[in-house]
Formats: sequence, C-alpha cells, structure tokens
Amino acid sequence: MQSEIGKRCLSFLFVFSFVFSTGAWVLAQEQNPTQTSPSIQDQTETTANPDARQGEPLYKITVVGRDIPAINYFHRQGSTKIGFQGTSLLPAAHGDAKVEARLGRTVIDADLVHMVPANSFGPEYLTYVLWAITPEGRPMNLGEVLPSGSKDESHITVTTDLQAFGLVVTAEPYYAVTMPSDVVVAQNFVLEDKTTGVIEPINAHYSLLPRGAYEETAGRHSVLHPITRDERSPLELYEAMNAVQIAEAGGAAQYAPDSLATAKNELQNAQGFDTNIHDRKQTITYAREAVQAAEDARIITIRKIQAADQAATMQQRDQAQQQAQLAQQQADQAQQLAQQQAQARAEAERQAEQARLAQQQAEQARQQAEQAQQQASQSEMQMREQLRQQLNNVLETRETARGLIMNMSDVLFDFNKYSLKPEAREKLAKVSGILLAYSGLKLQVEGYTDSIGSDEYNQKLSEQRADSVRTYLVSQSVVSDNISAQGFGKNDPVADNSSDAGRAQNRRVELVVSGAAIGIQQQQPSPQGMNAPVNQPSAPANTQAPANTQAQIPADRTGTSNPPQQ
Repeated sequence: MQSEIGKRCLSFLFVFSFVFSTGAWVLAQEQNPTQTSPSIQDQTETTANPDARQGEPLYKITVVGRDIPAINYFHRQGSTKIGFQGTSLLPAAHGDAKVEARLGRTVIDADLVHMVPANSFGPEYLTYVLWAITPEGRPMNLGEVLPSGSKDESHITVTTDLQAFGLVVTAEPYYAVTMPSDVVVAQNFVLEDKTTGVIEPINAHYSLLPRGAYEETAGRHSVLHPITRDERSPLELYEAMNAVQIAEAGGAAQYAPDSLATAKNELQNAQGFDTNIHDRKQTITYAREAVQAAEDARIITIRKIQAADQAATMQQRDQAQQQAQLAQQQADQAQQLAQQQAQARAEAERQAEQARLAQQQAEQARQQAEQAQQQASQSEMQMREQLRQQLNNVLETRETARGLIMNMSDVLFDFNKYSLKPEAREKLAKVSGILLAYSGLKLQVEGYTDSIGSDEYNQKLSEQRADSVRTYLVSQSVVSDNISAQGFGKNDPVADNSSDAGRAQNRRVELVVSGAAIGIQQQQPSPQGMNAPVNQPSAPANTQAPANTQAQIPADRTGTSNPPQQ
C-alpha cells in the first residue's frame, strides 16, 4: 500500500519569488505554495518582471488583490451573526457564522454548505482553509474547514485575537499554509438587521497568489506523478504527502534537511499506521505533524534562498568595486611609468617601446575603469527605475533632477484642512513600506497651495499639510532624521491659478525621494524648473539638504486650518 501511494503522489514545481533592492527585501512574507498565472474574476493583478541569472529567470509572481467587507466587532459586546456567500468559483456555497467577542479573544462558529471537494479546482488542492483578513490586508490562518455530516456540509469553531477582520475560505494543498491562494470560494457579508458591532464598512485589500497547475519555471525543480484521492485513506495523509513533496521541490533537502527529515519521518509513521494497523486517528495525528514540519522546511528554504541570492548580489557588487579600484591603481602606476620612461632620453629606443607598452596598459586600465563606472551607474539607474515603478503604483511619481517626486493631490486632504483622509493614510503606509526596503534614502515633504487667500494663510496651510505627511510617515517607522517637511505656500505653481482645474493641481503635497542608493543627492527646489521631469537625470549637485523646516501643529490637532475672513 505504501509503495502504491508513493507511485500516485503528485509532485510539484513551485517558484520562489523575491523582490530585492540594495540590502533589503520588499516581500515581507512567504508565498503560498500554489502559484502560476493570472487571477480569477473581479481581482486586480500586477506582474513583477523576473530577475535573471545567466539568462535564466529566477522568479515570476502575480500578486492579486481582492476587496471584502471587514467588520469591527466591539470588545466584550456579546455575539452577532454574519453570512457567507460563494464567489464566482463556487456560487452555490453559502452559510453563516456566529461571532462572539470575549475577553482577549474572538470566537467564530461557522457553518458552510455545498462545499464540493477542493480538488475540483485542480489536483494540487486537497482542503479548505478559513482566513481572517485585517483591514490592512494581513492574513491569518484560522484553521482547516473539514466536512461534517454530509459531504457538502462543513462546520468549524475557531478563535482569534483580532477584533476587526473579514473572513474568506480558500482551497489549499494542505492546511498549514501561511499565505492564501487566490482560489477564494466563499467570503463573509453583513446580514441586514442581524450583524451588529460594525463601526464602519472597511474594504480590506489583501494579497493572494495565483492558482493553476504546477509547471517548470527557471528549471530548478520538477517532479511528476499526480495524486488521486483514495477514499480508504484520510484526507490528512494526502495533505501530508502534498506538503512534503512541495518542500522537496523547493529545495528543502539542501536548505532545511533537518525539518524535511522530521516531516518525512512523520509521514512514514502516518503511512505505516494507514497501511499496517489501520488506526485512522494515529494516521491523522502523524500526518498533521508532517504537514507542519514540511511547511516549516518550505519557509526556511525560501528565506535561505533569498539570503543566499542577496549575499551573491552583494558579493558581485563588492567585486565590481574592487575591480574598479584595482583598475584605477593600475592606471596610476602605468602613468607614472610612462613619465619615467619619457625622461630617460639616453635609451630612447628601448624607452619608447616601453612607453608604448605602458600606454597600451594604461588604455586597457582606463577602459576597465570606465566599464566598471558604467556598470555602477547602470545599477543605480535600474534601482531608481525600480523604485519609481513601485512608488508610481501608489502615488503618481515622476523622475526629476532632484530625484523621484511623488504627488499627493488636494483630494487626499479635507477642504481647507491638513488632516489626512483614510485613503491618504493607506497610500502613505504603502509608501513607507517601500521606502523601508531601501537603505539611505532621503525624503523631502513639500506643501503647496493655490493663489486663493493671503500669503500668510497659504504658507501656514502648506506647512501644516507637509508636516502632517511627515508625522504620519514617521509613525510608520520611517527614520525621522531622513525626512524633512517644508511649506512653500502658493509658490512654484504647476498650472494656471485662473481656473478651478489649475488651482486643484497647485494644491498638492510633493514627496521628493533622493539618496546615494539611487544616485541623486538631496537638493532644494529652485525656480529653474528643478521639479520638472527628465528623461536622463542630471549629475547630482554637491549640496546638502537644509535643516528640517516644520510648521507647528495647533494644540487641538483637529486638522482644521484658520482660513482668512472673506
């Protein structure tokens, strides 16, 4: 029986994804083991360009988002009811849940019906998992949704320490995954007159990883033989085989051999009980332990591969710098030798030949130095363009001689106020996450207004808006010493103030990103069009950023400015 199961096992190739910059990683969590191509209906997607090593792509990942209502359950306010409805993947699914807020935890008691077997969506999917998604998009695995009673009915009772969250159900290869797949089959909704404790509707936008059959990408690992469900063996056993094989396909044998060995040993114990003793309870126990150990091995492998790739990148950069220094030293030495040979006129013929040879060496050294410099400059340009694309996905970003300038329009603030709207805080939170992945970046927050109102009022409002943005970014862990805020009032308009549309464009906050990592030194705006976009960045000026100029926020901190009396 054990060998028969082994022949029928599905093996997979999964692709490691990472997005890196100089010494920092953008991706903060490990991907779900199921990923391939574009998303399901009603989802937005962004595809990252693969990096390459000797012509081979190293990763390819599609990040998918989905909006659901997140509910804030009042702390210790009793129980309430919510509904579940199926998505376009499983429209017949529905159900409800009782959610009770208790001291220190929230208890969820959910019932779902018409839940077809998970492998209906592909042989790699064996079970369902219930997820809690915070309004900020952080997923939490609440537990496996197993059939109870008839085959298409499921019941689950779980607890979580979250207070505000949405609930979704996804199909997964095993129960212990740490990130959800995009096979979302059901999600919660608010029941009219039944759901209480909702402070306000929140659209929780979270990241999913795309579904599909495993396919060979980058030629790292591939294995064969699909699994089919043997009803005499428990589902947990097949989840364990899935988990072990996915970990092996990812390279766990090399990067996490101890954890993988533990997972294989637990799987072998589970198969032994299933084959020889037919003790279903013991089989499930060992199988679930194998799943946990295999998932640990997979996560360890991802982290070690990311660390290894990052170390290799750093080593290549250091080698390029050392080669440039050595080439420069060789050029200096060759030049000195050429000068000494020119002074020895008594041995003209021999010294002329030596001078010619020395000149050739100097030219080669100069070319090597130029190539090294070009490579360093190209690396800075690539990093700058990568950062611009990431920031442009959040706020409109353009490249100028001063650096990358993000534009926050007036609509992100209330009229005549400097307090940030929720949409503005969400965008700035994303910007802070991107900036934290790049070391040594400087950020200048600059506020501008239209020409309506007095100079004093406009100057104050622009300073208050700039300082509000700076204060929020600092609260999101951006280093305060790297951020300055300054208001320019109605100066430096970008459009004609004689029209509503022009004034709306002039009411803005601009975030100027600079730093050695992207090859641009911090500079102040100038009337010569320093903020204008450019095709090629000019040489960085040798200027230092002025001291941080910030407007004093009023003590009441209501976010309301005092407009002039009209």
